[in-house]
Amino acid sequence: MKRSVGLFALAAAALVFPLVVSHPYVRHVFIVMLIWATLGVAWNILGGYAGQVSLGHAAFFGVGAYTAGLLATKAGVSPWWGMLLGPIVATAIALPIGAIAFRLRGPYFALGTLALGEMFYIVFNNWTEVTNGARGILLMPAFTDKLPYAYLALFMLALALATSEALRRSKAGFYFVAVREDEDAAAALGIPTARVKMLALLASAFLTGLAGAFYMNYVSFIDPATVFSLSDVSIMIILVVMLGGVATLFGPVVGAVVYIGLNELLRSSLGSANALVFGLLVIAVIVFLPNGLVGSVHFRRRPAAEREGVRHGAA
Repeated sequence: MKRSVGLFALAAAALVFPLVVSHPYVRHVFIVMLIWATLGVAWNILGGYAGQVSLGHAAFFGVGAYTAGLLATKAGVSPWWGMLLGPIVATAIALPIGAIAFRLRGPYFALGTLALGEMFYIVFNNWTEVTNGARGILLMPAFTDKLPYAYLALFMLALALATSEALRRSKAGFYFVAVREDEDAAAALGIPTARVKMLALLASAFLTGLAGAFYMNYVSFIDPATVFSLSDVSIMIILVVMLGGVATLFGPVVGAVVYIGLNELLRSSLGSANALVFGLLVIAVIVFLPNGLVGSVHFRRRPAAEREGVRHGAA
């Protein structure tokens, strides 16, 4: 009951916040937090629940963004249709990626996804007759006020959270955990591990492509170096999830708020020293809160005997 009341209060506060706070910069930071929270929730389905660590999610983000941009520049269609088509294209791209990458496991899978993500950057950077290459795609924004973007981003995050929770509570969610903990044992029990991992990948790619399409519409400019970036997209998505808590529903949301909030605060107060101080803070969180902010709270609420069992199991 208390959890439901708390969630309702948070949802109400999120809905009211863009109306109460009208400053464009604050609204912008709020929207960026929502984008990163959506990306974190999407990655967490594959990397957190199913245990398949991807270093190439920038591929799905960039494909979603370019789908929206190319609809406007090449087809003369509103880029908002990219919010529908972008996730579908990203999901279609995920099918062959999964067929190739899921032949690998552990660090080899992560390295395989990294290579695939970089491949998309190279293709879109050199396919100049379609993508404009390094010049990117520039559009006119649909709204001058940030309020519509804020509510669209809230809806996008709500959809991601609902999808993640529905999968977690379904039979597929139990299969995700089984595959994450011991894929060979799961296969021996008759769990179709290949299909389970593919389901997690498709759901994750769909939501990541949706975030990419929204990003194109919000920022109105993309180029391959921005949306297919390993460090600024793929790695930062993982960082957001680690800060908040892997395999937790609201961990990526908390991680996005902390990551974006601290980054903006330190950038305005420390200038060029921002990256160093922010990096040290992130390292401190990872070292002292290995389960993330939300994950550590959940861990401490467990009975003492259960916590001790988890420690021994991790050891």
